[in-house]
Amino acid sequence: MLFHRKKTAAPVRPAYDPAEKTPVIRCSICTGEQVAGFRRKADGKFEELMLLRGPADLEAFRARYGVEGEIEKIY
Repeated sequence: MLFHRKKTAAPVRPAYDPAEKTPVIRCSICTGEQVAGFRRKADGKFEELMLLRGPADLEAFRARYGVEGEIEKIY
């Protein structure tokens, strides 16, 4: 039965529109955990996209979404 399983589609990533969203990194004061995502300019809601474990993850986030320049950190 395992041979004919259907593959599940990868989750769709939200499109990045600089006019509507700002790239930010949310940092935890207690644990130091960092999560990259986008904050909507209209209402300030944060969308989590990627856990950052090191500089390579941050570069992968920048490459995937075409983010350039400094990224704001929020706590």
